[in-house]
Amino acid sequence: MAINTKIPIGCLLLAGLAWAAFGTVPAGAQTTERLISNPRILGAGVAPPTSLRPRVAGSLPHEQVLDLNIVYTEGQLYNPATGRYDKVHLRSYNGTDVDPTAPYVSPTIDVDAGDTIRVNLHNQLPADPSCAPGQEHNGGHCFNGTNLHSHGLWVNPSGNGDNVLLSINPGVKFQYEYNIPGDHPAGTFWYHTHRHGSTALQVSSGMAGALIIRGNRPPTGTTTGDLDTLLNGLPERVMVFQQIQYACRDPDGTIKRDGIDGPYICNPDDVGEIENYDLFSPGEWPDSGRYTSINGVVLPTFKATQGQVERWRMIHAGVRDTISLRIVRMKPSAQLAATLSQAAARTFIQESCSDAGITHYRVAADGLTMAQAQGSNITVFQPGYRWDTLTVFPQAGRYCLIDASSPATGSVNGDNPNPSLIGFVDVEAGTQVSDPGSYIRDALVASAQAAMPADIAPAVIADLKSGLRFSLFVPHPDIAEGEVTGQQDLTFFIDTSDPDNTKFEVSNTLDEAQAEPYKPDRLDRQLKLGTVDEWTLQSHFVSHPFHIHVNPFQVVSILDPKGNDVSVPGAIDDDGGTSDGKIDPQYPGLKGVWKDTLWIKGLRPKYPGLYTIKIRTRYERYIGEFVLHCHILDHEDGGMMQNVAVVLPDGDISAAAAGAAPLQLQQGHMHTKTP
Repeated sequence: MAINTKIPIGCLLLAGLAWAAFGTVPAGAQTTERLISNPRILGAGVAPPTSLRPRVAGSLPHEQVLDLNIVYTEGQLYNPATGRYDKVHLRSYNGTDVDPTAPYVSPTIDVDAGDTIRVNLHNQLPADPSCAPGQEHNGGHCFNGTNLHSHGLWVNPSGNGDNVLLSINPGVKFQYEYNIPGDHPAGTFWYHTHRHGSTALQVSSGMAGALIIRGNRPPTGTTTGDLDTLLNGLPERVMVFQQIQYACRDPDGTIKRDGIDGPYICNPDDVGEIENYDLFSPGEWPDSGRYTSINGVVLPTFKATQGQVERWRMIHAGVRDTISLRIVRMKPSAQLAATLSQAAARTFIQESCSDAGITHYRVAADGLTMAQAQGSNITVFQPGYRWDTLTVFPQAGRYCLIDASSPATGSVNGDNPNPSLIGFVDVEAGTQVSDPGSYIRDALVASAQAAMPADIAPAVIADLKSGLRFSLFVPHPDIAEGEVTGQQDLTFFIDTSDPDNTKFEVSNTLDEAQAEPYKPDRLDRQLKLGTVDEWTLQSHFVSHPFHIHVNPFQVVSILDPKGNDVSVPGAIDDDGGTSDGKIDPQYPGLKGVWKDTLWIKGLRPKYPGLYTIKIRTRYERYIGEFVLHCHILDHEDGGMMQNVAVVLPDGDISAAAAGAAPLQLQQGHMHTKTP
């Protein structure tokens, strides 16, 4: 069943967007097109709305109680290399509104600012010996232990809140409660499992979903507003990018490959699984031949209409590999083969999807509205990143969604990855578009004229006409230098001095010699509520995405090896001249942008330059213990993580330090231990 939406904005004719539902295909059957829609909404069973939901003035906040069961699910995933579906046996969420035809992506949690979300997380996986007391706390272990993280939410990190220092073991049911503040920024966030030791394995199995906070607050003379009020009426795509790295194995446990070092293969009677951390070795994802999926579907096709402005909410919910998204028109004469290995896909891209791609306009980073839209033909996602874009297709026809090549220092593996296909968009004829930027601007101006309060509309319109600015919708005020009260330093480091005992470490200084692996009973940083810190971030061995829970941060500067600030708009980032001359597009324009996850380029033997990043953050409203870590999730599991606590000024912090050991939940009771 297709959902057609046609909503005019002002006097512009904005054609409708057709969403096609993904249908069940028998295992082993061949298909050339997999039409998909947005994931279902958890608790509603429908696609996310395209307009604001009304709230009666003065009414109490909404409250939703949602159920998520963690189970093994028998299913199938399309394998383009063979043109058939592989059988898989993977951990997944099941329960309220999980789509049985696409079980390896979680439903969308879609709520308003001010709502309360209660998630009943019921671990129905079998008992796991590696989750017993006395196990090493770093590295892959406790594969059937789990918990839940609301990535990017500004909520309580303790108790039943966004508490990732819990292990919800097999047989245990636990209710998470997220009390979302009424002034929480509207935006695109996500949720995923976060049990230290099993995070990468479970997220790679598809245990992740979108979490959307909606807002209906227009700007006023004294407060900024929600971008939703300006974009109200635009069709939305929710796109959860995943790297589901299942493998079929020989009886001795060896991954089946096409040749010694070739891509993974699964015979028709095999069942793919994710049960071992050898899947997450550097370079293993591109070598596997697997494809990045969208909403749990491999090489999907979306339907769209020429001239329809769309809001794309995109989430990198994969484990470790960079995605550099381009939207490229496919040549009308192109023919897609029934089978498509990654090597064949690269040839197809070169022959049929090789132009520069259309310009799309980024309007929010990690769920937080930016001060000005940034138009580009490429958007770089590191693990954990989210980007909201405004996209319009200027011509009818078929388009390729491509994971383009990245410079070595701009990608997780540092390997100049080859381009890969992600999906397709079929665009039917509609309204002619000669200049996408002007077209989107005019659409938003018309929306502002119709939807903004009379005393605010002129300022919003002036902003839009002055380079698509959104200064009245940025959720946090800039942090000036004079507001800073303290300094934090951080260095990521991998100690490879002992080849049999690689250590993933974090330092509280810019000296890697002081870096240490994670210890669950050690409190690494105490941060005072109400203060403001400037952080200096470096990586002294390869590159890592830095993520901290609870409070977002603002980018101050990103200095390349020669001291150039490559975060300013229009900067040219060539690694300070130390690389192979390729230009990295991911940093220019980030100056002043608010985020919760940020790529830190690190030292490599071939590229010896060191980047230094400065960010600033406020510690507001919430006290309690949480974590910061590398969002390459197998690095986090390996020990590249720290315990952090926000504490009351001049208060008793001994309780926070003593309570740092994770809590184990087993068969209905709770106790502390080192996992």
